[in-house]
Amino acid sequence: MARSVAGEGVASADDRQAAVRYYAGKCGPTFACGSNNKLPCAWGAVKVTLALSRWPAKRRTSVIKRAIKHGAEFLLSTVPASADYPAGFSDKPSSNWWKFGFPIFYVTDLLQNVEALVGLGFGAEPRLASALAIVRDKQDSQGRWSLEYDYDGKTWVDIGPKKQPNKWVTLRAMRVLKAVGS
Repeated sequence: MARSVAGEGVASADDRQAAVRYYAGKCGPTFACGSNNKLPCAWGAVKVTLALSRWPAKRRTSVIKRAIKHGAEFLLSTVPASADYPAGFSDKPSSNWWKFGFPIFYVTDLLQNVEALVGLGFGAEPRLASALAIVRDKQDSQGRWSLEYDYDGKTWVDIGPKKQPNKWVTLRAMRVLKAVGS
């Protein structure tokens, strides 16, 4: 995964003879994505950066460190709360960025973006302040967060009703806020 992000040792999708190459979906380094008109995919960047943030720091190889750097630089290339990342087939970001959900599959949200960046130690980054404010503002008077995006009918069990407080979304938000000392 880290090599594909950093573009190290991975051949282009056109090189069909290469043992390790990009394909149509993950079509190039730094999160290039066939589903995003071959532009960097923020949803993919969040997923990969979150995964790499959870890898123990002592076990991070130089290529993992470079991939983490690519991920953090890309996710902080704009103010995360704006979600103004490349949108290959649209002139504006998906509205799902601002809908907190669980589980988190291929669609991601601002909260998961914050989880990835906070997990890498960027909790005090000024560009993250407005995203953290959105997380805080979505908390209800009883300290819970609602399920705004779900996969009902696509999973074996339903996680809870939409637009209602949800223990999984609340857990995600509380972990982020605890990590930044809120």
